[in-house]
Amino acid sequence: MLSPRIRLRNFYQERFDPMKTATNTLALTAAIGASMIGSVAGAAEVLVSSDITVSTTWTKNNVYNLQGARYLTNGATLTIEAGTIIASDLGGSLAVTRGARLNCVGNAQEPIIFTSKVDYATWNATNPRGQWRATANEWGNLTICGNAYIGKYGQGAVATNTAAPNAGNYANMEGLVSSGTPGDTRTFYGGGNDNDSSGALRFVSLRYGGKVVGLGNELNGLSLGGIGRDTVIDHIEIMNNVDDGIEIWGGTVNLKYFSIWNIGDDSFDLDQGWRGQGQFGLIVSGYSIAGASSGSGFCDSAIEVDGAEKSDAQPVTTVALYNMTLVGQPASGKAATKFRDNARMQINNSILMDSGKEVIKNDNTDGEATGGQTGYGYNGTLTWADTWTTNYNVYSAVNAFASPSAAYTAQSSGKLIQYTDNVFFNNTNAAAYTEAAARGVFAAANNNVLATAGSSPIASITRGPSVTSGSVIVQPVIFLDPLARNDAATSVGSAPATSFFTAANYRGAFSSTENWLCGWTAASQYGYTSSNCAAPCLADLNGDRVVGGPDLGLLLGAWGGSGFGDIDGDGVVGGSDLGGLLGAWGACP
Repeated sequence: MLSPRIRLRNFYQERFDPMKTATNTLALTAAIGASMIGSVAGAAEVLVSSDITVSTTWTKNNVYNLQGARYLTNGATLTIEAGTIIASDLGGSLAVTRGARLNCVGNAQEPIIFTSKVDYATWNATNPRGQWRATANEWGNLTICGNAYIGKYGQGAVATNTAAPNAGNYANMEGLVSSGTPGDTRTFYGGGNDNDSSGALRFVSLRYGGKVVGLGNELNGLSLGGIGRDTVIDHIEIMNNVDDGIEIWGGTVNLKYFSIWNIGDDSFDLDQGWRGQGQFGLIVSGYSIAGASSGSGFCDSAIEVDGAEKSDAQPVTTVALYNMTLVGQPASGKAATKFRDNARMQINNSILMDSGKEVIKNDNTDGEATGGQTGYGYNGTLTWADTWTTNYNVYSAVNAFASPSAAYTAQSSGKLIQYTDNVFFNNTNAAAYTEAAARGVFAAANNNVLATAGSSPIASITRGPSVTSGSVIVQPVIFLDPLARNDAATSVGSAPATSFFTAANYRGAFSSTENWLCGWTAASQYGYTSSNCAAPCLADLNGDRVVGGPDLGLLLGAWGGSGFGDIDGDGVVGGSDLGGLLGAWGACP
């Protein structure tokens, strides 16, 4: 039986599943836009020109402008109120250091938006959140550094790091520049606490970011280094970024409901032993800067999954993804999913469509070590072929954890690499399925579907005129109705019903009836998506569409904690949440 804590966490995750009351997207978006215009009209600009060293709250009646690289340090907590806008100048960025916490909790009606001051200046009554622009690099990014294990040693690593798991292993975060002062640890991530919490991110949209620091050193939309599983991340959007959309280095954090659109490099980049889970993820490949090269403004892979560095280190990247929708570039795009350095990843109940090259690519190594010291099979690790046929609970003895079964919990069945119960559609490159076929992806037992022409797994997609950079041709998606259709509407199996996963019996990130992008995302506000929206009912903790006695019991059971039951998002379950629940008593709207 699940413990009370796990049951509560499961109820919390379910609370944010697509809701049951449908309204018109454009009407809801307009209402949200009008509401937020009202909340920021005449708002004071607050220049954030120094690091945040004491616990602080940012409120929606102000607009915050990050001046250069700012750090949340000294174990402080930054609470950002729902509806708050952070509109920064060029280079403005926020980094949460190890031991600090960011409680950044918006909601479907009042998301928290990180963008540039340039973008903010375009907002008006006609376009309450502006219009899509072919640009990025207008501000920095959001970086979070945690204390969970990472897999990195050897070339390019801290000299004291070891190949085996070690709480003393750490790394310097990509895109952040150390002051050089002895004892300055602000740019470090990694440690030995897989249950670490760096706070919560919910209903957060990050737009037009990605500062270029130097060659190969750029800021991603959202950078997560060594983040522990007690950090809660759901309903996150990255729209336009010069480098990767979301990049994760090590740690055990899980992600749910995430949208990554028009990214200038890899949309979802997984590195250094991330041992996490993801569900309900949308990736729409495109471009952010016209004329840029692939990797610096034009898309690369939808998902790039790298193992540890070097590839015999532990932890090794071990991932389980369910209900993903990957929309590629059919003319001359990149691989849909790309593997390197002993990485393991399961993709189940998903849609992989419109890829211009391979749907699965063995890239073998990222080349970050010399003398052949990387790649599948190095130093007694599994070969590429063997990784596909090895059970999830067969653990490598090379540089192993003392208790591997406790360290590797993301996967709970199947093989270390597997693709099951997916729909593949309109991947027309001659080599699109070469590697997939070689690995038995289309064996009957895997329940994968090669959809035929005219049987799109999503409701609709519209592309704009082609944009070319060198040999790369991008046909940008200008409208997407991602609701499940045809072979995606029903799946054979589903994700396991756990404290994190939702057992969703369809393929892809969206059901056939509800679109969780509605209202709060840039994609919705720019008119790039439309479908059934839902009226949120945050006090309905058990998901039965009625706020009543069972919800009161759950809230009292969570009293004094954080996360589940924190209706007002202030970081603690208490009297104000009780007041909110009692005020919402009765049937949800």
